[in-house]
Amino acid sequence: MFMELLEEIFEKDVGIQETPCENYELRRAARAVLFNKEDLIAFVYVSKDEYHKLPGGGLKVNEGIHAGLAREVLEETGCFLGVVAQVGRIIEYKNAQAKLQKSYCFMAKTVAGSGKPHFTEKEQSKGFKLNWVSLDEAIDLLENDFPTDYTGKFIVKRDLTFLRKAKEMLSDNKTIDDLYK
Repeated sequence: MFMELLEEIFEKDVGIQETPCENYELRRAARAVLFNKEDLIAFVYVSKDEYHKLPGGGLKVNEGIHAGLAREVLEETGCFLGVVAQVGRIIEYKNAQAKLQKSYCFMAKTVAGSGKPHFTEKEQSKGFKLNWVSLDEAIDLLENDFPTDYTGKFIVKRDLTFLRKAKEMLSDNKTIDDLYK
């Protein structure tokens, strides 16, 4: 799948001393800027590490991007989604973890579901909590997040880039429905 590369993020970009790394394990992930009927987006707060994130996560082996996106969004929001547009992709070089992560982001709308997340035990232990906020509020929250862990620093930079691109796509008073037409 071709998708615009929005950014490559290195440790130095998130305020971490570069760790040498020669061999990376590839991790593919999908995320969504997911709008509900009130034009609010799903936003997950990770209380243990003090940051917010878009719903989504890692793809399973041989899982397609759209299938993985649908699975992850359903787990973290309790909602089924309809993909509206591609936002872009970001590559993260997590040297200290020897991981190269490729994240694909989409704008989407909720189409059904309970709205009740089904967080994994690991997510529950990190204090995941689902909120619905405006796009501008989500950007503001991320701009004021200061994660306490390594991964969170990457997540904040990555998701802020995705949200700013989504806002740009919705400029000139466009709505998510305008992109669908």
